[in-house]
Amino acid sequence: MTGAQTLIRTLVNSEVDVCFANPGTSEMHFVAALDSVPEMRAVLALFEGVVTGAADGYGRMTGRPAATLLHLGPGLGNGIANLHNARRARTPIVNIVGEHATYHQRFDAPLQSDIVALAGNVSKWVRVCATSDDLAADATDAVAAAIGPPGGIATLVVPADVSWGTLAGTSARQRPVPPTGSVPADTIESVRKVLVSEEPVVILLGGRALRERGLRAAASIAEATAATLLAETFPARLERGGGLPTIERLAYLGEMAIGQLASARHIILVDTAAPVSFFAYPGQPSELWPTGCELHVLAGPEHDVERSLEALADAVWVSGSSQTDGLSMAPLAPLGRPRGPLTSVSLAAAIACMLPEGAVVVDESNTAGVFLSGATEGTPRHDWLCNTGGAIGQGLPVATGAAIGAPDRPVLCIQADGSAMYTIQSLWTQAREGLDVTTVILSNRAYAILNLELSRVGVGAGGPRAERMLELSSPDLDFVSLAQGMGVPATRATTAEDLVVQLQHAVREPGPHLVEAVLPVGLG
Repeated sequence: MTGAQTLIRTLVNSEVDVCFANPGTSEMHFVAALDSVPEMRAVLALFEGVVTGAADGYGRMTGRPAATLLHLGPGLGNGIANLHNARRARTPIVNIVGEHATYHQRFDAPLQSDIVALAGNVSKWVRVCATSDDLAADATDAVAAAIGPPGGIATLVVPADVSWGTLAGTSARQRPVPPTGSVPADTIESVRKVLVSEEPVVILLGGRALRERGLRAAASIAEATAATLLAETFPARLERGGGLPTIERLAYLGEMAIGQLASARHIILVDTAAPVSFFAYPGQPSELWPTGCELHVLAGPEHDVERSLEALADAVWVSGSSQTDGLSMAPLAPLGRPRGPLTSVSLAAAIACMLPEGAVVVDESNTAGVFLSGATEGTPRHDWLCNTGGAIGQGLPVATGAAIGAPDRPVLCIQADGSAMYTIQSLWTQAREGLDVTTVILSNRAYAILNLELSRVGVGAGGPRAERMLELSSPDLDFVSLAQGMGVPATRATTAEDLVVQLQHAVREPGPHLVEAVLPVGLG
C-alpha cells in the first residue's frame, strides 16, 4: 500500500469521504490512488478558491469535514480567502497540500515556498508528514483536530515521495470522536442572576445557538426574562422560517448596531464574539456595546451550546411554568407575486414568494439584498448561510459544497455580480456534478458596497477616476453567456414578473441554473 492509498483510506475510515480538488504534479499519486478507494468522492474544481469554499459549504451542512487537495504553496495561497471565511465559520476542513519530494526541496525549484507559513494563517493545526509510515497517524490527527471543538481547519502537508512511498507496516486508522465540553453550573447560575436582575439584557447568539434547538431554548429564556435576542451579523448557518422563533440580526453598519445595543446593561454571548465594528471609521467606536455595559459568556464554541441554553432555560423558568407559552414564532405568511421593475424590494419579494420548503440559501447578496431577510422571515423552513469572514467570492463555492452536503435539498445562491467573478468557475463544477443549485446574480454593474463605504470612511464624493474604479461596466458582464459557456442553463430577468417565472422553472428542474436579475445600475 502506498502512502497515498493509506491517506485516502484513513480519511474514509474517519468519515471524510468527499475531497474537493485542484491537483498538480506533486498530488498525482493521490489522484491515482482514488481508484483503489472508491468510497472517496473526488470533486474537481477549476480554481482553488472554489475548492476551499466548497469544503466550507459542505462542512456547514454536514458538520463533518471534507478534504481539499491543493497543489503546493501557490495552490494553497489561491484558496486562502475562502479558508479565511471557513475559519471564521469554524467549519471543519482537512487540507491536503502536496509538497516537493523531501530530497528535492533543497534545490529551491520554481514552485518551492513556505507552505507551513501560508497554512498557519488559516489553520488551527498544521503538520508536515515526514514518512509514508506516518501518514495514517497524521491523517487521523488532522481529522481529530478539524472536528475537535471548536471546529476548524487542519492542514497536512504531504511531500511527493511520502505519497508515493510504500508502507513498512502501518495501516489505515480510524479517528476518535473528541468530546464536547460542558458549561459549569456556576456559569449557568451567574448568567441566570443577570437575566433576573431587571436590568436590560441582550442575548447575542452565534454558531450552533442559531440552529433550531438553540433558538427554541433562547426564545424560551427571552420569554421568561424579557431579554432581547439578537443573532450575530453573518451567521455560518441560521435555521429560520415558519414555525421557528424569529430573531433579528445585529446590523452590519456600526451606527445601526450601536442603536440596537444602546439600552443594554448586560450582553450575554452564546457561541459568538463580542460585537465590534467590521471596519474602523473616523470618529466612530470600534466596540459596539455602550459604556458601562457588562459582557458575559454563557458558552463558547468548545462547549455543548444547545445543552447550555436548555440548562439556562430550565434555570430561569419558575417550576411548573411552560417554557413554550407565548413564544414569538415566525408565521407562515406567503407573499403575493411582485410586479413591475426589479428593485431591491421586488427582488426580495420574488425570492420570498418562490422559496421552496427545506431550501439552503447561500447569501452573498451584499448591498442589493438588504430586504431579503425581512421578506423571507415567514417563508417555509430553510437554512441561511452567510459570508462569515467578509472575503468576497464565497457564495458560488459555498453553494456548490452545500449541494453535495445536502443532496436532497434545493440550494439557492443569491450572489452579487462583482463577487461572483472571483469564483465564477464554480458553475462548471455544478454542471459537471449535476448539482441542484439555482444562482441568482444581482446584476447592478457596480461594487455598490464600496460606493457606500467611500462616503462612510469620510472621503466624500469620489471624482470620475474613483467612480470608474467602482463600476462594473464598459464592458458589461454577460452572466447568461458565462453560465452557458460552463454548461449551466441561464436566463435573464428584467422585471419582477420575469424573475418569479424564471426562478420557479429553475427550482422545478433538476441540476444547476442561473438567473441574471438586472437591477438599476449601482443599486445598493
